[in-house]
Amino acid sequence: MLEVKNINKRLGDFSLREISFSIAEGEYFVLLGRSGSGKTQLLELLAGIGYPDSGRIVMDGSDITSLRPHIRNIGMVFQDYALFPHMTAFDNIAYPLRIRKLPAGEIENRVSGIAARMNISYILHRRIGTLSGGELQRTALARTLVTSPRLLLLDEPLASIDAALKDDIISLLRSLRKSGQTIIHVTHDYSEALGLASRVGVIHNGRIIQTGTPSYVFNHPVNRFVARYTGIRNIFRATVETGDGVLRCITEHGLSLIAEPGDYPGEGLIVIRNRNVRLSLPGTGGGMDNSFRGEVVEIISTPAGADIEIRAGECIFASVVGDDPILKQLSEGSEVRIGIRPADIIYLKPASDDYIS
Repeated sequence: MLEVKNINKRLGDFSLREISFSIAEGEYFVLLGRSGSGKTQLLELLAGIGYPDSGRIVMDGSDITSLRPHIRNIGMVFQDYALFPHMTAFDNIAYPLRIRKLPAGEIENRVSGIAARMNISYILHRRIGTLSGGELQRTALARTLVTSPRLLLLDEPLASIDAALKDDIISLLRSLRKSGQTIIHVTHDYSEALGLASRVGVIHNGRIIQTGTPSYVFNHPVNRFVARYTGIRNIFRATVETGDGVLRCITEHGLSLIAEPGDYPGEGLIVIRNRNVRLSLPGTGGGMDNSFRGEVVEIISTPAGADIEIRAGECIFASVVGDDPILKQLSEGSEVRIGIRPADIIYLKPASDDYIS
């Protein structure tokens, strides 16, 4: 459906570099990146708000790289909505149809239909300044969708929404995904991707450094930056030693962990997902290859339970769900036993450590 082929664009001191990816029909693709990573600039190139210095943008087999925005059949919803404050919601939604000189009756029908779909029929007569954040977002979406774009671009669609309204907008975006709308959604928040994306890309310093399903990227980060971005905090430099058929990863501070056999170089990074650090009380939890004691440094409440920082040579972080009975038995300063399965140790080669968070 969409192919982006080796896009390069200099923007002052910043550059988008060698951007290549493809989007399938009906896919919900989330592009993750921190502020200043280039994700909004890339959306603007796709929408035709500026043109790349080199590379091609192809949609449905046709090169659209140099086409003007209004003939690309791509709709973009801006982070600040870009609605006309002096107009009503109806007139904002109708604006792109009037530019196309559609008959008044067709405009009325289209606006009424998309407003019903976005559940904003009751605000069509109101001016933009009287609308809530959620109503503004729905109006901006309606104005874009009323033209039936082949591709919908969303720039941080949840960033300006109150927490109480986010669930409503997320439900709306899920319904768009189920309807078959092809979407590229950019955000800095990995949790948004987990609930919406069929596939994600991670952009950093103007380059896309990994793509895949949210689960794959979370479970197989290509480097330290992606691991940290997806919430993994257990990332250690380590040397690898083999002997007696056992492969050991020894961290900078002397923590020794048995890993599954593999063709690893002598030095690299080991990554352990927070949720794969198993905790038990002293005197229990033995029998695991990587089982050792630590001291609880801090317990931080989270919506799902708690993140626990433990000192055990290295600082190790564990994520514990709220109904885990061990939560009631731990306190700061208490002793705890840590268990890590060899299969849960991810090894990254030194060449993968090009991007440091």
